[in-house]
Amino acid sequence: MYEFVRGPLLWISFIVFIGGSLFRLLYMAMLAKKKDHTVYTYMSLKYGLRSILHWIIPFGSINMRQRPAFTIFSFAFHICLLFTPIFLLAHNVLWYESWGISWWTIPDWLADIMTVVVIIAGVFFFLRRRLRPEVRYVTSASDYALLIIAVAPFITGFLAYHQWLPYKAMLILHILAGEIMLMVIPFTRLDHMFFFWFTRAYMGSEFGAVRHVKDW
Repeated sequence: MYEFVRGPLLWISFIVFIGGSLFRLLYMAMLAKKKDHTVYTYMSLKYGLRSILHWIIPFGSINMRQRPAFTIFSFAFHICLLFTPIFLLAHNVLWYESWGISWWTIPDWLADIMTVVVIIAGVFFFLRRRLRPEVRYVTSASDYALLIIAVAPFITGFLAYHQWLPYKAMLILHILAGEIMLMVIPFTRLDHMFFFWFTRAYMGSEFGAVRHVKDW
């Protein structure tokens, strides 16, 4: 089983992730132009970048300042979710063994902290969806499923690294969880990792260049 998830299934997950992402990006780009022929003509680099900058800085928008707890957990979650697997030493070793490439890594103790941050933030998002009526009203089963998919690689990786449960089983589950996450990104709302930038640039251009107001 380990050889399968470490070999063929890993390649399949990368192919689905890359191919699906390219398809979605091209499809949405064509769909946007089809629905609005002027969508690209008034896109402004200045106002688009201004909008993106304000929305990637913690508390850069009024909405963020009105929800401080959510803002803190959201930024911590996304930063750790992205950088932990990329700069984890164990993953770096696998990249080097497979393709002979490597880059800067973070120490294991820091990776542990960042992993725990992701898990705690995941619990916060789950409780928020359960306890806040306005959030629970717009929550569906798929939202919980996506949250589990996002957090599962960190839970299984943490358990495998510390060997609190059978190591081989946790390692296989960790690899599977990561591959599942990769494959569902292009076809679920996890694709906001790509479309956030375009959406913010579009809204920033419309509000700044057309309406001459701020969008934050």
